Amino acid sequence: MELTDQSFLAEEKIGKLMRKYSLPCIISLLVGALYNIVDQIFIANASYLGSYGNAANTVVFPLTVIALAIAVMIGDGCCAFVSLSLGKGEQDKAGSSIALSVVMAAVSSILLCAVYLVFADPIITMFGGTVNEETFSLSKEYFFYISLGIPFYMFGQAMNPVIRADGSPKFAMASTLLGAVLNIVLDPIFIFGFQWGMRGAAIATVIGQIATALLAVWYLFHTKTVKLGKKDLHFSGRVVANTLSLGLCSFLSQVSLVAAMAAINNMVRKYGAIDPIFGQETYAQIPMAVVGIVMKVFQIVISIVIGMAAGCIPVVGYNMGANKRERVKKLFSLLLACEAAVGFAALLAVELLPRQLIALFGSANESVYYTEFAVKAFRIYLCMIVFACLNKAAFIFLQAMGKAAASTALSMIREIVFGVGFALILPLFFGLDGVLYSMPVSDILTAVVSACIILSTYKQLSAVPKAAV
Repeated sequence: MELTDQSFLAEEKIGKLMRKYSLPCIISLLVGALYNIVDQIFIANASYLGSYGNAANTVVFPLTVIALAIAVMIGDGCCAFVSLSLGKGEQDKAGSSIALSVVMAAVSSILLCAVYLVFADPIITMFGGTVNEETFSLSKEYFFYISLGIPFYMFGQAMNPVIRADGSPKFAMASTLLGAVLNIVLDPIFIFGFQWGMRGAAIATVIGQIATALLAVWYLFHTKTVKLGKKDLHFSGRVVANTLSLGLCSFLSQVSLVAAMAAINNMVRKYGAIDPIFGQETYAQIPMAVVGIVMKVFQIVISIVIGMAAGCIPVVGYNMGANKRERVKKLFSLLLACEAAVGFAALLAVELLPRQLIALFGSANESVYYTEFAVKAFRIYLCMIVFACLNKAAFIFLQAMGKAAASTALSMIREIVFGVGFALILPLFFGLDGVLYSMPVSDILTAVVSACIILSTYKQLSAVPKAAV
């Protein structure tokens, strides 16, 4: 294995490094988020699908997040491990981590695909697909084709952070962008032209995922910082364990989000059924469709937030490995300021422009109840989005520093203890509105815990003798 110099990570200006690594990562994640969001926009504007198709998309979405959770555990863990190894001059471990991550991504994706295909009906039921017969039918159709694309999706997503760690953030961005562009082009052709409905939306998505995966395979034969050789495929339990432990926070962050979404979907189904309006068969799918749309808009914002933080992983890891703690502290401060700015911009959008946002998702074809509930959902569910942005930044930055335990604990507190807990408890007192209140309450309480850990991290970085900046 050969290695090229990455010492510039410890010497270049912090702001310039953040722009160089975070911007491509932001674009990559935004483009990745667009896969499902674009499907939902075209589905919503197809009169023969409408809110039923939107609800089906909402049911299937958490199942794609499970696949993403496994992929990012492998990819983000590898990215952090490689960066830390290069900072310490341990080149052999970096190459071994990449090679073994390729194998783990391929095997895990095939296994998950098989599980999805065999247990489709109970899985869809578990995530609220039985809100009505039409929603269940469309969910099954969409889920079948999405499941066929799982191996390509997971491999592409797992290799994306690996490619960034190798020093090619622009290639990582371009490979994801190609897949999304194909999806955007093919969606209207398959949904409106061929009238393939949910099947068409899913097939367009899978074709884009295949393109991204193929580019990732090509890159693995043309790496530039870490040159892979046959010896890197030698199994090392320690390297696998360290790689996965560093990616565990990313996994738990995603999979715990799935648990929260499952709880929310089922509470929406349960309490929507006893609502005076949404208890009617004609409108039963509206709350689930709307909550799914609000989550997708939130996903766009969080993609920017995670992109900023994840783009910093190679820089943080290298400087931690090289014991340049003052640079890490400066980067943390800059990151938190940028994340707060994104959060405030998003807050203005969801509070002032909710009708414009829901109009993108076919509100013109729906009843007045659809728009009214959507406006309320945007304004309540995302009213503490600034805290949500800062919380995510703290989770990922701690992971990049090698503090997997603290990062994992924060993520679990947010998504499982608060996210699932309040989604189950608050509807008991506030009905369907309680589902909406669960998000801001969770973000406020998590922010209190995050603030304590952030202050502790600053003290730790300041306590170490300052290296030259």
